[in-house]
Amino acid sequence: EVQLQASGGGLVQPGGSLRLSCAASGFTFGTTDMSWIRQAPGKGFEWVSSIDSGAGRTDYGDSVKGRFTISRDNSKDSLYLQMTSLKPEDTAVYFCTTGGLYPEYRYWGQGTQVTVSS
Repeated sequence: EVQLQASGGGLVQPGGSLRLSCAASGFTFGTTDMSWIRQAPGKGFEWVSSIDSGAGRTDYGDSVKGRFTISRDNSKDSLYLQMTSLKPEDTAVYFCTTGGLYPEYRYWGQGTQVTVSS
């Protein structure tokens, strides 16, 4: 039912930029807080960023603050993550999820791979 299709990942050099997108369906996107969560190779899940349903509040993890920007377009049921000044430690699978900072449950997509390497 709930579908979250992340895209836009790829291989980028340190210092480069990427924009991730997430196409949502199967639920009322416009009333749902959303997040990006990532998993680096061999590591656990790390919360990256959240945005409330109306885009009036955004939050970022310390490791990405000042470099990443979360946004959404409710008319397109789409979530975005603009990533700049990328570092090798940003290498991870990035997952689009429902829920903001403290949801009781998250729905997950399959994610998109971001590799930062020279």
